[in-house]
Amino acid sequence: MPMIHVARHWIWCVASLFAAAGCCAAADLDAQREAFRAALAAATQPPTDASRRWAALLQHDHYPLYPYVELAALRGNLKSRTHAEIDAFLDRFPDTLPASDLRKVWLRELARRGDWKTFTALYVASSDADLQCDALRARIDAGSKLDYARDLERLWTSPRELPAACDAVLIQAQAQGALDAPHIWQRLDAGAEAGNVAIVTGAAALLRGSARSEAERIASALRDPAAALAKAKSWADSPRTRDAVAWGLARYARSNSAAAETLWTDLQGRFKWDAPQRERILNALALYRATSYSPDALARLKALPDTAESDATREWHVRMALAAADLPETLAALERMSPQQQADARWRYLRARVLARLGRDAEARPILVEVAREANFHGFLAADWLDQPYSICADTLAIGRDDETRLAQQPDLARAFEFRALGMLREARREWSFAMGKFDDRERRLAADYAYRQGWYDRAVFAFSADPQTQRLYEQRFPLGMADTMHRAANAAGIDPSWAYGILRAESAWMSDARSSANAYGLMQLLPSVGKQVAKSLKLQLGSPSDLFDPVLNVKLGTHYLAQMADAFQGSPWLASAAYNAGQGAVMRWIAARGDLDPDFFIETIPYRETREYVARVMAFSVIYDWRINGNALTLSSRMPRIGQSYTLPTAATPRKAVACAKVEPAAPAQAAATPTAAAAGGADSRGPTGDGHAG
Repeated sequence: MPMIHVARHWIWCVASLFAAAGCCAAADLDAQREAFRAALAAATQPPTDASRRWAALLQHDHYPLYPYVELAALRGNLKSRTHAEIDAFLDRFPDTLPASDLRKVWLRELARRGDWKTFTALYVASSDADLQCDALRARIDAGSKLDYARDLERLWTSPRELPAACDAVLIQAQAQGALDAPHIWQRLDAGAEAGNVAIVTGAAALLRGSARSEAERIASALRDPAAALAKAKSWADSPRTRDAVAWGLARYARSNSAAAETLWTDLQGRFKWDAPQRERILNALALYRATSYSPDALARLKALPDTAESDATREWHVRMALAAADLPETLAALERMSPQQQADARWRYLRARVLARLGRDAEARPILVEVAREANFHGFLAADWLDQPYSICADTLAIGRDDETRLAQQPDLARAFEFRALGMLREARREWSFAMGKFDDRERRLAADYAYRQGWYDRAVFAFSADPQTQRLYEQRFPLGMADTMHRAANAAGIDPSWAYGILRAESAWMSDARSSANAYGLMQLLPSVGKQVAKSLKLQLGSPSDLFDPVLNVKLGTHYLAQMADAFQGSPWLASAAYNAGQGAVMRWIAARGDLDPDFFIETIPYRETREYVARVMAFSVIYDWRINGNALTLSSRMPRIGQSYTLPTAATPRKAVACAKVEPAAPAQAAATPTAAAAGGADSRGPTGDGHAG
């Protein structure tokens, strides 16, 4: 039987068997799920008696994932499909994600065939760049003339590389005059500013003659600045040549600021720089000399012209002054920050700390009072300095029985939850996102709360943390999931469960199948090598890396690895958190260089932005989880002993801090921001980087 007839016969068998309701009305959900897995696996193959039986059990009127079986069969040999087959599926399952998926793959197949008339009839506005360009190809084929503002601007100004499907469109747009050289240079300049070599290379390919050579020189300077700039002395001086040198030097400084500085010394007299080019180079050299903690970095930052400064150089000016223990210079650097930076809790807190250290307590205290109203890392630290309760204002979200019933019956959500029940989490999230696109704000919030009640915590964490109106829903944003497992694992490892929860929440936001670009797996984001090492020490078996997606195993290994990091730093949770993120060796190097700093100052001088912010999140999350578990919290400062001091696990006798909602703070008399109380002893001068709004 030819393949096209086999596929049609399969779909006909499935549909007709579903119509025979008597055979499967009594099938229970477990049987349907087993049948779905089997039918999905068999969908691309010729039908058999077994596959017909599996399909019969599903009964498409009741099992929510049935459309995916037909979708798999249709996609199995897409090149042989007819318009009628596709239209029939789209008509049966309108406004569903399977229909959207089939529409997209079919549109790409129509584009491959060059069937632009059918493509145009089926196409609906898409966010996919390749389909947008295919739609423009269809318009060109129909004889339409392209217009830059209407047809190209949104694509052309995208910060992402355009797919190959756009190549023919761009060439035709040039031929029609809709895309001219200024447009091309605009995209190329934006790509160079962002350091995106692919965008620069793609734009350069559209230029001709000497303009193309100049553009390719910029691309080469970004791609391999050392090799390109070694030839720069032989380059003729021109505005675009200077651009190539300036962007190349800025790029090179990221990886080797000393070598970039040497090249700049050789080249600065060779070309007639304009102000933006010179400022770009000076900014990059000052910034990356600072990030590598070069001895001349502070002097370079201080000497940087105002017009060459950026938010990044201003931040590093503060860090370099802190690292040098130059408090007057730190304060001066803080005062040079932009208004947006100065409004951030991190910099307000540090300003208050520096003012207090300089004896300007009357100026420091009002700032601390304001910061202490915020439920983030620096807000909690400010409250410790003031010996005030932590300010956490919790809201609730009421969801009625009718709301819950309606959500449970919403077809897209039903498919999402069914995929989740099958352990197909990627597919579950796709259906979830598709459903969210149909909801208004209230419905999205109710759905996220429903997901939380069903134990699908990451959906609630992401939804409520991203919405400024729901960031006070702490129950949903900081779930106490796997409570028995978490407490048992943390206690066995000898660490505080609140801290373990904080690490898990910061690492994966409760996505059990999370996998990072660094190849870390699961809830606590363990590298396979780390997982094997810890499993061996615990006499546990760890087979493939995918075993780390098992939540219980991941938590057990993750808490013991966290304990290993703590042991390396005298039990200190904040240093162990830094090591968990950046590695033990990196933290040891930072301690060797700046270990005499107060912990809050030290954290702000961590070279890696990710680690600075990670430590802040984890420590703030630990406070919130402590409060969620116990109704009050250990002081954050008690979790942050000075470098070299030992940390002792809290006991029932350890003082704890009350939590209240400080919406309105009474005026306080001007007085010194005194050393934190005995309850915070051992870690008073220990705070750090960026809290993230409402700690999440």
